Amino acid sequence: MPAVLFFLVLLGARCSLGQDMSREERHGLRNQVVEMFDHAYQNYMDHAYPADELMPLTCRGRVRGLEPSRGDIDDALGMFSLTLIDTLDTLVLLNKTTEFEAAVRRVLTDVRLDNDIVVSVFETNIRVLGGLLGGHSMAVMLKDKGQHMLWYQDELLHMAKDLGHRLLPAFNTSSGLPYPRVNLRFGVRGPETRTGTETDTCTACAGTMILEFAALSRFTGDPVFEIHARRALDFLWEKRQRNSNLVGTTINIHSGEWVRRDSGVGAGIDSYYEYLLKAYILLGDDLFLQRFNIHYASIMKYISQPPLLLDVHIHKPLLPARTWMDSLLAFFPGLQVLKGDIRPAIETHEMLYQVTKKHNFLPEAFTTDFRVHWAQHPLRPEFAESTYFLYKATGDPYYLEAGRTILDNLNRFARVPCGFAAMKDVRTGSHEDRMDSYFLAEMFKYLFLLFADAEDLPFDVEDYVFTTEAHLLPLSLSTAAHASFFPSNRTFEEELDDSNFDWTCPNTRLLFPDPAYPRILRDSIRSAVDKSCPRPPPYREPGMGHPPLRAQDFMANNAEHLELLRRMGVSLIHLKDGRVQLVQHATQAVSAVTAEDGVRFMQEMMELSSQQQKEQLPPRAIQIVSHPFLGRVVLTAGPAQFGIDLSKSSTGVRGFVTVAEPYSGCTEITNAEYVRGHIALLQRGQCMFAEKARHIQQAGAIGGIVIDDNEGSSSDTAPLFQMAGDGRSTDDITMPLLFLFHKEGNILLEALKEYREAEVLLSDKARDRGVDVQVAQEDCLTEATTPSSFEPTEDCLTEATTPTSFEPIGQSETSTLELDQPAAAQVTPSREEASPVERDTSPAEEVGPPEEEEEEESPAEDARPPEGEAAGEESTRPEEERDSEDREEPEGDVDSGSQSADELLADWREDLEAFQQMEKEEL
Repeated sequence: MPAVLFFLVLLGARCSLGQDMSREERHGLRNQVVEMFDHAYQNYMDHAYPADELMPLTCRGRVRGLEPSRGDIDDALGMFSLTLIDTLDTLVLLNKTTEFEAAVRRVLTDVRLDNDIVVSVFETNIRVLGGLLGGHSMAVMLKDKGQHMLWYQDELLHMAKDLGHRLLPAFNTSSGLPYPRVNLRFGVRGPETRTGTETDTCTACAGTMILEFAALSRFTGDPVFEIHARRALDFLWEKRQRNSNLVGTTINIHSGEWVRRDSGVGAGIDSYYEYLLKAYILLGDDLFLQRFNIHYASIMKYISQPPLLLDVHIHKPLLPARTWMDSLLAFFPGLQVLKGDIRPAIETHEMLYQVTKKHNFLPEAFTTDFRVHWAQHPLRPEFAESTYFLYKATGDPYYLEAGRTILDNLNRFARVPCGFAAMKDVRTGSHEDRMDSYFLAEMFKYLFLLFADAEDLPFDVEDYVFTTEAHLLPLSLSTAAHASFFPSNRTFEEELDDSNFDWTCPNTRLLFPDPAYPRILRDSIRSAVDKSCPRPPPYREPGMGHPPLRAQDFMANNAEHLELLRRMGVSLIHLKDGRVQLVQHATQAVSAVTAEDGVRFMQEMMELSSQQQKEQLPPRAIQIVSHPFLGRVVLTAGPAQFGIDLSKSSTGVRGFVTVAEPYSGCTEITNAEYVRGHIALLQRGQCMFAEKARHIQQAGAIGGIVIDDNEGSSSDTAPLFQMAGDGRSTDDITMPLLFLFHKEGNILLEALKEYREAEVLLSDKARDRGVDVQVAQEDCLTEATTPSSFEPTEDCLTEATTPTSFEPIGQSETSTLELDQPAAAQVTPSREEASPVERDTSPAEEVGPPEEEEEEESPAEDARPPEGEAAGEESTRPEEERDSEDREEPEGDVDSGSQSADELLADWREDLEAFQQMEKEEL
């Protein structure tokens, strides 16, 4: 059998490309990584420990049950000091052996694993079990060197074995695939333990166990863990689609039927492929390599469209499943380096790098024309991981510069006084009160290794394999004394096929005889990302005139508009929750022509909803720039439809805040001497937003911030909306007015209370952070150092910009839409003839995303199957047979304008549910 280290031969190959970074520069960046780690780790220990994670905006620990639930994402938290365990081997890699020894003692003293709490099997395995095993590996290594941890007697390994036994009940299924959740104290016993009722799990969740479970078996000599992990992998392999050799995203753990048949290398599948290759590297079993190579060939045949990696349907792999990519696929270039396939790794990494430079971070999802699809960035490390592996493989200093970009953006846009905060919206630079444990476990490992010299490291990292959480497991486990106890599960049908093996890795000098070759690959991709694409003209049906009232102009409190609706047969019904419902009866229109106008008006409402839900509402930013915040805290704010348009202001509006009296702002301001020249704080309610704005403007305010009076509301959970006018001209309002939900507003009020004054910057996006930046300097910030502005008017995706065709409703049919009063519509069609339009407003005030949208966005227990397919069943929809040799583009991509409104909305819902699945599986 070939040596298990053959993949790592590639990492020694170097070629000189471009201008080398000096040793002093690299060491400076290495030291900067250490300082950043200290900032994050020390703030966790000071403000959060023993809680699982740090909340860096409010400087406290996140304790499950004490903070508002975030849904399935909280399943990673088990009241076991998650961040500390996840960080153990990072401490050793960064030469912090004293801190490591203290951290191990804390874990042994303080951490309990028998809590009555339901946790994610996947997350607990990769973060906690992996963290304990990585810590054990480091403790043994340090003890063997004779200077540190001399007292250590495998205590972390004993804890790991205890945790392994607590996870084993999840594997008690007929298929061998684990339940997605387990109760740490009671296992899986049904509803009484809040477990055992799930039917589905993601492919990565079931297929990302082998490294940790096999290492636990090899360390302890107990084969039960590795046996269960192998059984799960075997079942997934057997359930692959035999023609395409691809796997779906979600599978039924009892029947083995694919629930979601879309296949890619990102969310829901990613680490399944990673663990097949790394299981071969760690364990030396040829079977894992064979399976990986078969999958990899199909990935490169169907999913890889350099530099893109697009999901396809497993039964029809020439049919794209979506037109966007998620940020988790950023790990794949690094995996391709381990495989030895460097060219596509360079191409995909460059695409990701250009998207990063365009938005400062990789958005959680982005479209094929590299625009924001989902704007969050929870400080994911996958791009840094691939950057490190590509630098190791090529020695190209270009990747050192990419690493510098990552460092700079983290410091300038994510760093806050109490750590590093996830980005809620990469377009504005607003923050989320979240610093996940993987940020310390992975990000700083890969960045330190990128800039460090071999002599800076306390051990040779090439003696270890990185898990998906970047925990370090020794390659010596393949030759451990107990290794012979673990025979391969190879069946007769799976005799090894030598054609699926690449026994040697290509030499990068032979791959790239011209040192400029990688640069040539990158340049073509850079131009593809940078180019702009014109927006197609709006679709007009031939021979059809313009309706007398356009959906985007409609105001529910405008008497003229209501009369026009009446003439078109459209009536308004006021609902108890403050919304109004639009109902169209063609027979009640004054004429056939106006009835047709009504049909098109309702259709425009549906199209407007589809566009606004796909493009998302560009939020505004409120940045606290006074001491000690210095611009590092950014709050997500909703804009108004009147006053200064901050997106057209290069400097924004900057000033100190003061509370207006009366706080509602609904009558003349009585403390005008304090409000004058300041930004006034107001409370939502009792009167119209425009009325509040006029009162503080008359008092001399330069801006206003309305704070929600609904206690507990937060931009983390509530949809953003625009504040509307009062139905009459608002041209007299010449200052900006922004809206904060209750949680974000409290952060600002607490800052004002504690420091007696707080200066803020109102803008369309966060400005440069760090030292107190003067407004005059903000004009000088270059495109490379400020967040990219959101450009909703430039979008090449015709499905988001082109109205769809619509067949007039018959005389006996009606159309129904629901909306909140008044203003330009934000619509959410339902599955009826025409759809309900909702606006998240107080009566006659605001416009925004629908109330039903929030209900839709609460993570579902199971992800929805691809359109046209029922869960666990084959699609019964008739489709034309596709010639696999012709490789024609799908018909749906040729003319998206011919799609119905329902199809567009179904596409949007499928995208939404895919993202919910990403969050659910902790991606």
